[in-house]
Amino acid sequence: MATATAILDTLRSQLDTSEYKKLHWEGSFADYLDIVLKHPGVTRTAYQRLYDMILSHGVEDVYENKEKIPRYKFFTEYASKHADAIYGLDRPLMQLVNTFKSAALGYGTERRVILLHGPVGSAKSTIARLLKRGLEEYSRTDAGMLFSFAWRNPDGHGWTKDPMHGEPLQLVPEEHRPRLLAMLNEHCAKPYPYEIKIKGDLSPYSRYEYRERLAKYDGDWLKMLEHEVKIYRLVLSEKDRIGIGTFQPKDEKNQDSTELTGDINYRKIAEYGSDSDPRAFNFDGELNIANRGIVEFIEVLKLDVAFLYDLLGASQEHKIKPKKFAQTDIDEVILGHTNEPEYRRLQNNEFMEALRDRTVKIDIPYVTRLRDEVKIYEKDFNPEKVRGKHIAPHTVEVAAMWAVLTRLTPPKHASLSLMQKMKLYNGKTLPGFTEDNVIELKRDAVHEGMTGISPRYIQDKISNALVAHPNEDNINPFMVMKELEEGLRHHSLIKDEDQYRHYKELLSVVREEYEDIVKNEVQRAIAADEEALARLCSNYIDNVKAYTQREKVRNKYTGNYEEPDERLMRSVEEKIDIPEGRKDDFRREIMNYIGALAIDGKKFDYKTNERLQKALELKLFEDQKDSIKLSSLVSNVVDKATQEKIDVVKSRLIRNYGYNESSATDVLNFVASIFARGQTKK
Repeated sequence: MATATAILDTLRSQLDTSEYKKLHWEGSFADYLDIVLKHPGVTRTAYQRLYDMILSHGVEDVYENKEKIPRYKFFTEYASKHADAIYGLDRPLMQLVNTFKSAALGYGTERRVILLHGPVGSAKSTIARLLKRGLEEYSRTDAGMLFSFAWRNPDGHGWTKDPMHGEPLQLVPEEHRPRLLAMLNEHCAKPYPYEIKIKGDLSPYSRYEYRERLAKYDGDWLKMLEHEVKIYRLVLSEKDRIGIGTFQPKDEKNQDSTELTGDINYRKIAEYGSDSDPRAFNFDGELNIANRGIVEFIEVLKLDVAFLYDLLGASQEHKIKPKKFAQTDIDEVILGHTNEPEYRRLQNNEFMEALRDRTVKIDIPYVTRLRDEVKIYEKDFNPEKVRGKHIAPHTVEVAAMWAVLTRLTPPKHASLSLMQKMKLYNGKTLPGFTEDNVIELKRDAVHEGMTGISPRYIQDKISNALVAHPNEDNINPFMVMKELEEGLRHHSLIKDEDQYRHYKELLSVVREEYEDIVKNEVQRAIAADEEALARLCSNYIDNVKAYTQREKVRNKYTGNYEEPDERLMRSVEEKIDIPEGRKDDFRREIMNYIGALAIDGKKFDYKTNERLQKALELKLFEDQKDSIKLSSLVSNVVDKATQEKIDVVKSRLIRNYGYNESSATDVLNFVASIFARGQTKK
């Protein structure tokens, strides 16, 4: 039996303190200058560091309607590790990162409040949370390291850190900065994308300490730095309130601007004799502690007007005004987020014109692409997280489908339904619509995605469905749609009866689409007889080959040569909506495809052509459906031969489409009831 000592010895053998020592590095000002020469990135501004942090995770190009858009892996791959991946917002995130880039290069946006604006549940808080977490982790890497300084205590024991963890180069007097910067920029390691600069001045506390100690060394600031200052590695941390700040509005009567800019320490007034002595002041407001990093303002426009005035100077001049002290320099990213009603209130308030002018608004809409909306829910509702319950195929998809439909603007094209528009957005091709049409659809719908059902509502209703049926081993789309509909009456964000009726009608549209999906799946499962499909394919290809080459086909039963079987070819082609006028093009396309494979030494397989495979399956289903008598399930009178065939179909649904025993039975019964009503798929 292992003892506690043996366990600890095992852990001790695996202990590596090198990372701890690296993160707790300390040295002199001269040591720091050596680091600056080797790694000039340690002097970056907050915006430069944030932008480089995002780029450090990599970028990939994606194409959206012919347009190339950068996808930042920070918001996908990195975020997914923290269960915060963001889907379907490549364009808004591109605009956000471009704003950071502009600020990093000093083009003006560094003097603005970055405002994420969008409906509730559109990932605004997630983006802010990711940026804060990313900066924390980046500061622990060699690429993202930064430093601050501390003062030796007067008694010679211990050190007191600068309360606003300022940049050590700020310790250089104004008159010596140009010469120092010229030498640093000339001799620093290349390439370096930015110029080394010294921005701003010391905090009031460090200004006081600087003056006192400079007098001690008769103005020799280099000697003073050598004996009185220690440089240390700064690790950003929201929990420790170092470089990462978060401010959330409270009740108006309890709001106090000192929460942003610090407050007097009354216990120390007796020790230092004045409330204007910087040693008797706590520089611990959110804007103080976020220096060198980022501060998030939750629901920023709910702030009292007095607070918003503090933001004006903090953004435009990079200065804050602590009580009883001169304006103090800060270097931080100010990121706020708000919703549509609050933003409209800002627009209508003429007294807030100054804030509007200092704001860069980034719209963060709801997702309008179905596959991205599905990914949002699959993060929480997947086999790993939902244990003991099987999630039937399309359960999450139909919920996502409805959510996306509520966000779309009705198309101006009279021949285009909202469901078809959603499919076009999701990458499906429809007859008569090109990528240019999709671009036009998006251009016409300027505010699309800024209203509709929030993902939170969908998540809540899927959760309800999971717990509302304790005796079922699975949840299916009908359970979820029932929850979605029942919750509508009590949804706090539904404004009126018209909106309620519209959302309810969209649920009916989703039900019809689901019926088509499962009918198609069952049809394909019935027709998934590999040998029969191969025979049908061979027969079809023989006839197409003869037709395109103007030859005759040998009848394998009679041995006679006959004209190509037009009826057979059209019965296959009609299943995938090939019109009479396009049949020649389609047949030549198939033969060209087969010919191209032959040139490469490859054999044709119908499975490699998705459209042809679908046509063959639907044709085979039409030929076989009567022999299976699926509709007899409804009457509960099933003979042994039919039951065996149904069991084969059920096993295919389980094997090929992700059903389990009970959900496969449910879907077969549902499709059987449709067939019993004579609603077979044409």
